[in-house]
Amino acid sequence: MEPSDEQSSKPIHPEVRIGHVHLKVADLDRAIAFYRDLLGFQLTQRYGRQAAFLSAGGYHHHIGLNTWESDGGSPPAPGHTGLYHLAILYPNRAELADALRRLIKRGVQLEGASDHGVSEALYLRDPDGNGVELYWDRPKAQWPRTAEGGIDMFTHPLDLEALLKQA
Repeated sequence: MEPSDEQSSKPIHPEVRIGHVHLKVADLDRAIAFYRDLLGFQLTQRYGRQAAFLSAGGYHHHIGLNTWESDGGSPPAPGHTGLYHLAILYPNRAELADALRRLIKRGVQLEGASDHGVSEALYLRDPDGNGVELYWDRPKAQWPRTAEGGIDMFTHPLDLEALLKQA
């Protein structure tokens, strides 16, 4: 399918959301330990040693993990297509600060930390090499805008010490 300059149908409904991500992992227990024990998601269901579902707030699942095609496998090599990262949206800055505190306490290395104007984000890898973004959105009224009114995102370093003071 080639990109076009015109949308051929009406835009998607503004309340549509991405419901969950399902990841192929090499070791189910290791992946559960990362998403449940480190990030704090709740295990809602497990299918033996092959699959598990985790959520926040009692939803059926936000994250699915499986070893159906990847048991004992290795991460995709750089330069290949696939998942760049999954993004986990925190409700406020204090909750993102708490996530950072958890990461530091467990010795998890960040790949980056950015202020994008519209949001603040932490970047890391899960045990299977999948990119993970932990972020919160500023209120829309605070988003930087162009002179024409469009969103004017940027990437500046995030002050982690200032963020930790929110925890």
